[in-house]
Amino acid sequence: MNKTPEGAEGPRIKHYLDLAIKYQASDIHLVAGQPPVYRVQGALMTVDLPSIDAEYLQEVINEMFNQSQRETFSKTHELDFAYSCVKGYCFRVNVHQERGNVAATIRIMPSSLTSLELLGLPPSIGELALKRSGLILIIGRAGSGKTTTMTHMVEHINQNCRLKIITIEDPIEYMHTSKKSLITQREVGEDTASFTAGLKYALRQDPDVVVVGEMRDLDSISMALTTAETGHLVLGTLHAPDAIEAINRIIDVYPGDKQNQIRVQMAENMLAVIGQHLLPKKDASGRVLASELIVTTMAIRNMIRRNALAEIRSQMETGREGMYTLEQCLSSLVKRDIVAPDVAQSHAKFPSLLEF
Repeated sequence: MNKTPEGAEGPRIKHYLDLAIKYQASDIHLVAGQPPVYRVQGALMTVDLPSIDAEYLQEVINEMFNQSQRETFSKTHELDFAYSCVKGYCFRVNVHQERGNVAATIRIMPSSLTSLELLGLPPSIGELALKRSGLILIIGRAGSGKTTTMTHMVEHINQNCRLKIITIEDPIEYMHTSKKSLITQREVGEDTASFTAGLKYALRQDPDVVVVGEMRDLDSISMALTTAETGHLVLGTLHAPDAIEAINRIIDVYPGDKQNQIRVQMAENMLAVIGQHLLPKKDASGRVLASELIVTTMAIRNMIRRNALAEIRSQMETGREGMYTLEQCLSSLVKRDIVAPDVAQSHAKFPSLLEF
């Protein structure tokens, strides 16, 4: 049986969380019969700790649950929730079962917010966040920092505009405090049945900005587009490998006979697509954001309508309206000695276009 270290205070999970913060880990993986595994600078690392007994791990997880979460997990064997027990940090927890035992994956996130510029994004992102209507997509693979960017954009609006912001999240990861804006946060499963339901009823709640934690399916994508079309600013995240492919994936979600209509709707209402990757720094001090940006100029709107998405890249390369490609961003990171050349090449979609 595992024991909490002598002198440790608070819930037993805190010991593992404190170590994650010490190692600057982004995630912790807790699996019965194995020692904790931490993801540090994108790679898995096993620390010198004993294997976790299944019964002990069950007790650790039970301490993290409230009564409602405990009942839900007993029925579904899957649960996402936000957790807090360390000052200055918040944690996104996924608890699940594997081989009949409970297991958990925990994402570690600082609860204090920096500026968008310190996050590694250009000033044009802040300018886009202050637009009054349209759809802004934040895309990337899992663990690429999409939620962090979206949270910073919401806070940028909160500090600069007197607007009503409604967020629909699963789970709520960062608790915003209303400043100039009024922010209401709704959690899927607790405050609303689904992203689609939350979006539908958000339109009755006098919003200026609607934030969709994840655009997962046809219904949530359709509602997000409709919300943008009715004169609201919509921020949403989407899993996609790059910015141009994100546009294609949204269109492909629809049946073939509706795709032309959706291209027109996308062209009229999409403001921008922000693509993200997190790369290990050359000096091993952490990770750095590499990004790309599409801003829907008149030329790009026409390309979307004509289904000429391959032509968008040439517009990004011109730098108009602050646009840039991932390869341009990676080249800059290498030139500034932040990222190693081989790391940049491994993340580039077109390595031959890198300029060091």
